Amino acid sequence: MQLKMNNLKSIIKNTGFLLAVLIGFTGYSQDVIVTDSTSIQPEDEIAQNTVAETNSSERRKVDGIAAVIGDYIILDSDVDMMYKDMQSQGMSTADVTDCQLAGSLMENKLYAHHAIQDSIIVMDAEVNSYIDQQISEMVRQVGSMEKVLEFYNKENEAEFRSELFELNKERQLASRMQQQIVETVEITPEEVRAYYESIPEDELPVFGEEIELSQIVVEPGIPESEKQKVIDRLNDFRADVLDNDASFATKAILYSQDPGSAKDGGRISLSRKDNFVKEFKDVAFSLQAGEVSEPFETEFGYHIIQIDRIRGQNVDLRHILLIPDVTNASVEEAKAKIDSIRKRVDEGVLDFAEAAREFSDEEETRGDGGKLINPRTGDTRFELSKIDPKLYDEVGELQEGELSLRMRDQDRTGRPFFKLIKVNKRIAEHEANYATDFTKIKELALRDKQLEVIEEWQKEKIGDTYIKVNGKFKDCEYSSNWLKK
Repeated sequence: MQLKMNNLKSIIKNTGFLLAVLIGFTGYSQDVIVTDSTSIQPEDEIAQNTVAETNSSERRKVDGIAAVIGDYIILDSDVDMMYKDMQSQGMSTADVTDCQLAGSLMENKLYAHHAIQDSIIVMDAEVNSYIDQQISEMVRQVGSMEKVLEFYNKENEAEFRSELFELNKERQLASRMQQQIVETVEITPEEVRAYYESIPEDELPVFGEEIELSQIVVEPGIPESEKQKVIDRLNDFRADVLDNDASFATKAILYSQDPGSAKDGGRISLSRKDNFVKEFKDVAFSLQAGEVSEPFETEFGYHIIQIDRIRGQNVDLRHILLIPDVTNASVEEAKAKIDSIRKRVDEGVLDFAEAAREFSDEEETRGDGGKLINPRTGDTRFELSKIDPKLYDEVGELQEGELSLRMRDQDRTGRPFFKLIKVNKRIAEHEANYATDFTKIKELALRDKQLEVIEEWQKEKIGDTYIKVNGKFKDCEYSSNWLKK
């Protein structure tokens, strides 16, 4: 296949810019006056090119319609908002134009519009779960929900959540539409070689310094007494709800350790297709409306569930999560264990891979001698410039075969664990080599082919979709034929 050099140079840039747009679109700004809508206004209203919002005492800023893409509109303020979001996240906007942002917004709307046409479903529960995480992170950063609302110029949390819901749902629709477009795109070894050979020698990509790692993980044990303490407490909650008509929601607010649902009384809307742990779904769909489960365990801790309502394949429920604590004694025991392992490996008494198979508590890596796999590329190499800064501080200066000191980390429930990392191999910064960098070259070649497929899809769908571009945005030069000339 003939390589387009402008694609090679812009693969990362274009993908990064689209990602920045999507991330920025969930960042929000302080000056949002009119939010995006999924309904087209009558043609005479569009022609007026204004949207006005009025309350009892004042008339707010008039916001122009920049474009209409299928069932979506893009407002002038949406473009302004993207600028502010990018700036708030530290992105440079020096070389970014209104036309570029408008074009990116139109692409996103096109994806979202056709996702709906193709019956792509994004579950409300999934969106709400993500919003819970977003808001939790915002509150952590600024200190309180009141400060978050003040920063984003919102009257109350319900209004803020409603706006976040619409924007996140559109983002998910667009993302899944893109995934559907490229999910069947494959590339052969012959195409990868042709891609590589078509790159001029002086334009070969340069890959940064890389590292291959293995690790051993030791988790402090949770005493049975701590587990029973949590189970007993959940049984007390359950009995109070069933025998004394106590409020399950109030108990969830006061005691649940699930940061995503506790403040909402433990409320979750769940479908059988949602990405929840199996044990949780099994219990949730075994209960009748009004029932309260016995305590049960998942990887997150111990739960009880109360069913509010069953709606076909969906269930509205509330749950309380309690996480049993490790003790100081078990933490010290885990430290001593991993220090002993390190000493034996360092002295050559024990091979690292054998130690990982015998002693590591991490099931995913234990069978392969602790070897870490890069989830982005699927191979064993990690680019040093892209690994977690904390990890870099620990292993960045280690030579091949060296071991890290004992490292402390925490799992998703906040419980501590300890790990030991070995540097298996270091690969210096180098120009792309077909033999040694096949995986990364294949990734670039596949991404280039996917971009070509997306371009063809866009060209076809732009022709089939109602599109109207207004005002100054009609004078832009777009890479796609939004103006249908």
